[in-house]
Amino acid sequence: MLKLSKKADYALMAVNHLARHYGEGACCARDIAQAYGIPAGLLAKVLQRLVRKGLLKSQHGMNGGYTLAKPPLFMSALEVIHAVDGPVMITSCITARGECFQTPLCTVKEPLRRVNERIVNALNSLSIAEINA
Repeated sequence: MLKLSKKADYALMAVNHLARHYGEGACCARDIAQAYGIPAGLLAKVLQRLVRKGLLKSQHGMNGGYTLAKPPLFMSALEVIHAVDGPVMITSCITARGECFQTPLCTVKEPLRRVNERIVNALNSLSIAEINA
């Protein structure tokens, strides 16, 4: 079964929340965590990773919090997932270095690589604005 990590789920939920409030000012992590029942400590780590990857901006102080670093239309679901989980891969053998002892006999590596490519392309073409619609 293909499944996003909890960190990726939380990142997409938080980014979607920020997209709904885009242009209204910063949203604090505590409010986002409470709105979606996300553990505050884990969400804080996810948000900081998104800041480090350049997808969010953080503001300190009384009116501080997080904002999107670019408009929701120009941020993809893939960017968010990649920022917290790294590359999207349905199996480890599809990478350049991902080989196992079965590689010479494997008949599914190439079809799985194509499936993975389609998933990556779909996530890349899905903007946060579309998720928010």
